[in-house]
Amino acid sequence: MKILEYIYVDGKFLRPDGEEYFELINPSNNQMIGKVRLGNAMDTRKAIAAANKALANFSSTDAQQRISYLQNLHDAVHSRKADLLSAMVEEYGGTVQFSRMSVEGCLNSFQTAIEVLKEFEFENKRGMTTIKKQAVGVAAIITPWNASNSFICSKLAAALSAGCTVVIKPSEMSALQTQVMMECIDKAGLPAGVVNVVNGKGDTVGAELSENPGIAKITFTGSTAVGKLIAKSAADTMKRVTLELGGKSPFIILDDAELSLAIPQALQAAFINSGQACMAATRLLVPLEKIEEVERLIVIQLKELKVGDPKNEDTAIGPMVSVKQYERVQGYIELGIKEGAKVLSGGLGHPEGLEKGNYVKPTIFSRVDNKMRIAQEEIFGPVLCIIPYSDEQQAITIANDTVYGLHAFISAANIEKATKVASGIDAGRVSINGFKHDPMAPFGGFKQSGIGREFGSYGMESFLELKAVLN
Repeated sequence: MKILEYIYVDGKFLRPDGEEYFELINPSNNQMIGKVRLGNAMDTRKAIAAANKALANFSSTDAQQRISYLQNLHDAVHSRKADLLSAMVEEYGGTVQFSRMSVEGCLNSFQTAIEVLKEFEFENKRGMTTIKKQAVGVAAIITPWNASNSFICSKLAAALSAGCTVVIKPSEMSALQTQVMMECIDKAGLPAGVVNVVNGKGDTVGAELSENPGIAKITFTGSTAVGKLIAKSAADTMKRVTLELGGKSPFIILDDAELSLAIPQALQAAFINSGQACMAATRLLVPLEKIEEVERLIVIQLKELKVGDPKNEDTAIGPMVSVKQYERVQGYIELGIKEGAKVLSGGLGHPEGLEKGNYVKPTIFSRVDNKMRIAQEEIFGPVLCIIPYSDEQQAITIANDTVYGLHAFISAANIEKATKVASGIDAGRVSINGFKHDPMAPFGGFKQSGIGREFGSYGMESFLELKAVLN
């Protein structure tokens, strides 16, 4: 069992002032695998002070110097790929397939930031005015437990590119992963105080970051409910905020789609990261005349997705992160049954032979009314709702009939038609014919899926302020 005793502040590993320990549980078997000592408000204030002390010098560095630091971080993370992967599988229950993709996402974040910096103009002329873009100040990075280090790296790369110093509050549930990341940050050799990491809970460390006037910017990924609380607290000191929040993404199968291709894509989009993903396409919209065929094919295809030990290469769906999350998903499955949705596959309880861990039977509801709670609320587990529609306009209406707007998916043979449908959907990203990612493209949500955008130059610019100098 591992006992983690340190936070990372001002270039040093320090024992926190906080004395509370948080138990780390392997979700595959619910055995305790470690404990982490949590920081408190005092530790957070020390980290904020260190970041502010380092800000003046770091924000005045040029692009080439920042590129050098980003490359150092990339190399340090690359050297610990195996450790990052094993920590994520053990502590979070991420499948090897997903965890490997997550670690590569960490590396890609630094590579993308370097490419952006090579071309980015921090100063240009507009008529008689010089437009300068300068670092917003000290940034707080608050990340969730699903792909923790991937979120840390994408936000950190953007902040450092802009010249910001940072204080990172990862999820306390991700402490094994965070420990490896802190060691990578230390190895990268950035100036003291540029990057600080404080393990701690949201109501202590997170609250201090949200309220402290020494923080100029907050970037947060997590639930919409917590995002709203952060935005309210941040407003008192007019902090800039980027919030990437919840989702209830639609996957629209158009009437010309090849179902043999669309069904596997739909399941991949629904059950990515075992369904614990804000972008997961948990509403499958199907032409009414094809509903029976889709039901038949999706049950067949679901059998190809193995639920089990996340360490196994062929596992597609692992456990929920905690008993609490398992119970939440079970509650929604029970709710779907009570609401009268047709259970095609799955249901309540553990899959046979997996009773010791937080495993859920991948559950598919069909003939779902979009007004049902299982179609409106973010479940964050392997639960898919199939919703019939009569025509393309109704499909768009159903897709948009949600408080969320993070991601959407479309499957179609006619790309022009799919693109037209995409233009009518209120979502920050729309993928046509497959799960796609472009690290240079903006990522973020409409409506209650968030504020602002991340990735590429869009993410970097969220850490910059504009200054007009009139000559």
